[in-house]
Amino acid sequence: MLGTLLLSTIFLTDTTATAPHHLDEVVVVSYKQGGKRSAKGQTASIDEHLSELSHVELVRRGSYAWEPMVNNMQTERLSTTIDGMKIFYACTDKMDPVTSYVESGNLQSISLNAGLNGNPQATGNIGGSLDLRLRKVGFAGAPFHLNTSVGYEANGQLQVYGADATHSSRHFYIGGGAFYRHADNYKSGGGDRLPFSQFQKVNAFVNTGLKLTDNNVMETTLIVDRASDVGYPALNMDVAKAEAFITSLSYKHLFVSPLFNSWETKVYYNHIVHEMDDTHRPDVEIHMDMPGRSWTAGAYSLLTGSVGRHETSLNVDGYYNRLFADMTMYPGGAAPMYMVTWPDVGTLNMGVSFSDRIILSSLSVLHLSAKVSWQQQRLNNEEGHQALSVFFPGMRRQYHQTTGRMAASYQLSLSDLRLSVGAGWGSRAPTVTESYGYYLNNTFDQYDYIGNPRLKNESAVEVNAAINWQPDKTFSIGIDGNAFLFTNYIIGQFETRLSPMTVGAEGVKVYGNISHAIIANASLTIGWKPFDGLNWSTTLAFSLGHDEHDDPLPLIAPFSYTSRLTYSTGRLRLLAEVKGHVRHTAYGVKYGEKETPGWVVCNLSTSYTLQHVTLRTGIENILDRFYTTYADWNGIPQKGRNIYLNISFEL
Repeated sequence: MLGTLLLSTIFLTDTTATAPHHLDEVVVVSYKQGGKRSAKGQTASIDEHLSELSHVELVRRGSYAWEPMVNNMQTERLSTTIDGMKIFYACTDKMDPVTSYVESGNLQSISLNAGLNGNPQATGNIGGSLDLRLRKVGFAGAPFHLNTSVGYEANGQLQVYGADATHSSRHFYIGGGAFYRHADNYKSGGGDRLPFSQFQKVNAFVNTGLKLTDNNVMETTLIVDRASDVGYPALNMDVAKAEAFITSLSYKHLFVSPLFNSWETKVYYNHIVHEMDDTHRPDVEIHMDMPGRSWTAGAYSLLTGSVGRHETSLNVDGYYNRLFADMTMYPGGAAPMYMVTWPDVGTLNMGVSFSDRIILSSLSVLHLSAKVSWQQQRLNNEEGHQALSVFFPGMRRQYHQTTGRMAASYQLSLSDLRLSVGAGWGSRAPTVTESYGYYLNNTFDQYDYIGNPRLKNESAVEVNAAINWQPDKTFSIGIDGNAFLFTNYIIGQFETRLSPMTVGAEGVKVYGNISHAIIANASLTIGWKPFDGLNWSTTLAFSLGHDEHDDPLPLIAPFSYTSRLTYSTGRLRLLAEVKGHVRHTAYGVKYGEKETPGWVVCNLSTSYTLQHVTLRTGIENILDRFYTTYADWNGIPQKGRNIYLNISFEL
């Protein structure tokens, strides 16, 4: 079966994988109508915008800060950047993905490259790369622009308030704003309230641009984000606060030469503080403090040009990141116990990437890309080094890795048919958790995890293909698929000689390499436009993942379907949606996964624009179904019926 599927993917494929036209993008904020975006507009959360992207699923541990998965791969196999800036989460339990430190008001769009052909700054992106592109008014914008948004959702009493303003002239622009969200515990289908699903968040940003000459521009960015009182019903602990400070300075030169187009250089710095908290949880056996810190400083320089049939880019980038996390346990009647969980690991990474888009003819395009990176990691904390040395005698304080990727795709466009096929190879270095994590409890399978500094780099070969047929303007059908063949796949492995440290844990796992694994995805999309204003689309998706023993890998999506009917006329837009998953039967038992039942929900939304005001309203989960998905950590239920209303004003 696997062999058949693999061969078939060569003729199917990934509509977002390798060529430039394969870039999938969702518009977050736009002063112009149109563009793929959430039905809720600017008041939608980043997670809701991400859900609009193809090949993206979201792991949900609460109602805040969902973890993106691309091609059924989690954070370890993805690269997430903000305008090309590398940022690393500070929580050992991945409660703060990079996407949680921005807001709709910060962003113009979210772009996805699914697979090995990532954006130039992406590193280790076997599954794909996400780039959160910041909104900048530029020098050709309106002299003054004001935008305000207010939103309310009945389920969970979610309140959203946001405002931003911009000023633009021929030689200078400035934009800034603030966003605030507050939510109480929400109700699942049937009306039961889910404890510890509340959160609140505030985000503020400023960006500026200065045109030094007609061909030289400097830009700055500052984002400050703070979430507090964040509940995580799927975990044993909540979050007292999660704070981010993100800043950058860039210089861009536009060439008048026929050979070069632009040269952009950016330096950046960000600092993340994350503090887990269990003081509000009842019946806590042992109170714990678990803070984490992440510091990243980096730079990149991107040169683009074109000559003849070639459109090329050369990028040099580097960053230095430090991750430190520890925990203190307070057993009743005994002295506190201290443990380092991330031993202050410093990572220095430097890379060079190159891409070339070759226009072979008016009908065909070839796209080539490659990147090589060198990395050094050093354990700066003596206590953490000594603790890991117990399990790995003779381990060094410093390790080096070299990783790379290369991809190629070919696209043929005929009058009513578009074909593409691609292949690539890439590798990634183990993450800090996989290499140096110390007794990190995973509530998904109830095991304590220990890192392994002797892991080999993981690598994968990707094949992808796509076919899209559109005989006329009213009908289209597309099939896409990809397959990833892994070598030295990294995953936790049972270690029966060790005893767990966390109360209630079932045992200990140590990260290790298995010889091979496979993840494959395929989907079918049908679109129909019987007349102007009315659009119907349906997507069916199937995935599988197996390890070296042909056992299912965890968090692989079951068969899913989405059907949407949209009607637009003048200033009015109506949307009806049905989506669901079948019963998840191919689940990873040995990885702690459980079967989840099938589900289907129906949603309705509408928007109306009058002058400078846009009103949006809708009902999610109309039938108030109780359901949980395969990606809901520990089976926490999704929201029940939810009525929302939001108003935005632009001037």
